[in-house]
Amino acid sequence: MSGFQDVLTSRRTIYRFSGKKVDAVALELAFDAARNAPCHKNTHPWKFYVMGDEARKEIIPEVKRLAKKKIPDGENSEAGISKAVDKILSPPVLICVTSALSPQDSFREEEDYAATVCATHNLVLSLWGNGIGSQWSTGAITRSKASYGAIGASPDEERIIGFIKIGYPSGGVPSKNKKGLEEIREYLP
Repeated sequence: MSGFQDVLTSRRTIYRFSGKKVDAVALELAFDAARNAPCHKNTHPWKFYVMGDEARKEIIPEVKRLAKKKIPDGENSEAGISKAVDKILSPPVLICVTSALSPQDSFREEEDYAATVCATHNLVLSLWGNGIGSQWSTGAITRSKASYGAIGASPDEERIIGFIKIGYPSGGVPSKNKKGLEEIREYLP
């Protein structure tokens, strides 16, 4: 198996990160991989906002509010809220990914979303090839006005498609549980 094929087939979502700082060169290589993703008509609709401490702290009140809504009555709300906040503050790198909107052209918008997903996957694969893990999160915070405010983007011009949590894996890499090839492809006459 080639090295690239191994990167493709070994990549897993990482949920726990070590405290080790992410190598800046590896991060820039990942952005270079992202910008080279295919996109119809070269629209390059993606944008990657690397969220520093201030930007992360700006969305914490909203993270707490959303976490409270998810916790059933009678359960320990403080633990649930603390866990939600930790998901934003603890990853060594947190990136908010957006895709350009084209309200006047729904097909363009769909193609641009697909291109942004490709760019994000290129970023993730590049990181993985350098020993850096990630988790793509699409929770309610991605649809919140607070998130748009924290990155300085307009929800009329860009759509947040997720937060990418990035860092070196801690505690091992999860095992894979993928469908067999015979379950996902079919040769037609």
